[in-house]
Amino acid sequence: MMEFGRLGTLSLDQLRVLVTIADSGSFSAAGRALGRAQSAISQAIATLEELQGVTLFDREGYRPRLTDVGRVLTDQARLVLASAARFEAVAANSRKGLEPELAIAIDPLVPTEPLIESMRALGGEFPDLPISFSTEGLGGSLRRLRAGSAALAICLLLPTVPDDIIAYPLLRIRLKAVVAPHHALARLARPATRADLEQHVQLVLSDTAAPSGESYGLLSARLWRFVDLGRRLDFLLAGFGWCRMPEHIVAAPIASAQLVPLEISDDPTPRDALTIYAAHRRDHILGPAGRWLLDTLQSRLAAG
Repeated sequence: MMEFGRLGTLSLDQLRVLVTIADSGSFSAAGRALGRAQSAISQAIATLEELQGVTLFDREGYRPRLTDVGRVLTDQARLVLASAARFEAVAANSRKGLEPELAIAIDPLVPTEPLIESMRALGGEFPDLPISFSTEGLGGSLRRLRAGSAALAICLLLPTVPDDIIAYPLLRIRLKAVVAPHHALARLARPATRADLEQHVQLVLSDTAAPSGESYGLLSARLWRFVDLGRRLDFLLAGFGWCRMPEHIVAAPIASAQLVPLEISDDPTPRDALTIYAAHRRDHILGPAGRWLLDTLQSRLAAG
């Protein structure tokens, strides 16, 4: 019961006094910074020490020095004060109509570089807005939208945009079939047929929640499924199989001869580039920050 009592007496003002003394170097300087008498500052710290049962300052010298426990608790006080400031900022923004947080989900095939400046601008426009940013496995972004755990998704929508989703085209990416130069398929010296491909492992992106769900472009009888695009690239470079990868990811490995393009005879995969969308649920109206980000993404990326 005593420990709960001590915690209950702790105030943000006491923590603010503690941090101000540590930053300014003395009780008198802290008093000037906070507009209080030095005696009031001393009393606040003495009360804090008594209630918490610790000594925060060594007062033997000319200037008070933080004790070891004082240094640790001052760092903790900074974290508490920062969290309190964020708490107040979120509450103030909510009173103004801003959403309390913005959760964004992104598919693994989406290139990061075109998004960077828009995300940087979002942080500058709404500095106190909590932003949750996650890269999902294939299909994960759409699933999070439908579950309500993401407000906005940057994703592929295959084969078509679902009826319950509103989607805005942002950019297009092309896929290229590739294989390591030491792989048997790289030595064919002719376009690979389905019979050729069926004998070798195809490295495919998979939805962890529905690994046996809809798949596109499967030509091999042996499939290794991955959630992470980077992990799939590692196995591709090591020669474990072949796959189609976004051109922006394999351009450098192809230029350095770590990968070679794989021509496929009668390839059923559409030759057109895939469309990356910004999407949200039809029954969910984006808040001001989500709408702002969507408008910024469209203006920055639509031309490209």
